[in-house]
Amino acid sequence: MHPRRSARAQLTWIAATNGISRARVDEDLDVVGLANVAGRRVGGFSLGMAQRLGIATTLLGDPAVLLFDEPVNGLDPEGVHWIHGLLHRLAGEGRMTLVSSHLLSEMALTAQDLVAIWRGRSIAQCGSASSSTGPGTRPCACALRGARSCVRCCNSGRPRSPTTAMPSSCPEWTP
Repeated sequence: MHPRRSARAQLTWIAATNGISRARVDEDLDVVGLANVAGRRVGGFSLGMAQRLGIATTLLGDPAVLLFDEPVNGLDPEGVHWIHGLLHRLAGEGRMTLVSSHLLSEMALTAQDLVAIWRGRSIAQCGSASSSTGPGTRPCACALRGARSCVRCCNSGRPRSPTTAMPSSCPEWTP
């Protein structure tokens, strides 16, 4: 981002160089909550505002797949709440929304499915809190546990589907 450009000018430049309609600029500034500061220079933006502008830049191309790396890093509580809502909205639109984060408790609150990766390998895949299947069950708690206990508890020697809920009798279950 050029620090002397306004948010609108930054997005307009990127849209123009990629053959994207200028109408998308204001639309995406609104989506990320920057419409009211679109004329401000990005050099004066906070970390959260810069992250929002980066997301608006990505959304210009209307991608079907989005990858976010540490999206809540450095955000204030309002920003964290906003990014959770945005991720759910994007997924609800049918976009594949992938998030990489070391803040596992945040991901347990945000994600519909969790994949634990250890030493470059997927070691467990579990449903999150939003995929509980009913009374007496809780979702897999692998996002909040160490890799070995996650594999032992979630898989119990057999694969689990992403939406399978963990029984409350599981020793790794956390309410």
